[in-house]
Amino acid sequence: MQRYIDKFIRYLEIEKNYSPHTILNYRLDLENFQKFLGETAVEKVDYLTLRKYLAALKEKNLGTRTVNRRLSALRTFFKFLNRDGYLKFNPILMLSSPKQEQYLPSFMTEEEVGKLIESAFAKNEKDEQGLRDRAVLETFYSTGIRISELVGLNVDDVDLIGGIAKVLGKGRKERIVPIGEVAISFIRKYLDKRKKQSDSLFLNKSGIRISTRGVRNIVRKYILLAGLKQGISAHTFRHSFATHLLNRGADLRTVQELLGHANLSTTQIYTHLTTDKLKSVYDKAHPHA
Repeated sequence: MQRYIDKFIRYLEIEKNYSPHTILNYRLDLENFQKFLGETAVEKVDYLTLRKYLAALKEKNLGTRTVNRRLSALRTFFKFLNRDGYLKFNPILMLSSPKQEQYLPSFMTEEEVGKLIESAFAKNEKDEQGLRDRAVLETFYSTGIRISELVGLNVDDVDLIGGIAKVLGKGRKERIVPIGEVAISFIRKYLDKRKKQSDSLFLNKSGIRISTRGVRNIVRKYILLAGLKQGISAHTFRHSFATHLLNRGADLRTVQELLGHANLSTTQIYTHLTTDKLKSVYDKAHPHA
């Protein structure tokens, strides 16, 4: 099976141009399946084999999202093998994925976002680190980009005059997102104060590109400083960005483009509204409210 995995990985790298992170996840999922097969050849894999693999995953008490991700990797893998003639038939076509549990993403209220961001100036009003932290938080909320996308930003990716940023998202797809005046003003202040010159937009204390862990530590620091509830993370900014836009009247397609979602169904999880918003609409619209 290893030679098939290697061919598939080259296909993802060359033809699909997937990111190294995505490719690594595919490889790990396929190697997990390879370990399950043992001495069984790929050509011998059938529907019953895949059902046994699914049962083995469930016995490990893996979450539904994890199981579905591993099955998704196998679907792409077998589709590739069948399309390129390595297999005569695709054994996974009849296999159904476990039903995905529904959940509502956590988000902050507008007041909580303001409190969190303002806390970044409580102690570090003039130093480089304080300005960087404020710029990071403002950029997160202003753009709704993923933490990996924020970390990957270069100085040249942000048009401080035009108010836009070029973001490299999942699948190495580029998109343009607006960035607000407040975020731009703090990026300017941070860059003016920064001692180390670098192509990277946000740097750590050592003067190199900040890591995702470094950004998470920044967010965690100011969550505690602002005294906010537990469960807030760097990704919560993305949830809050989408929720606040929809609550203020943005259409779903626009939010999809801003978030860089390939499918509209992914964006639809943000169509939940706060209780206050629901009550407000009800009071205005219902004749007997």
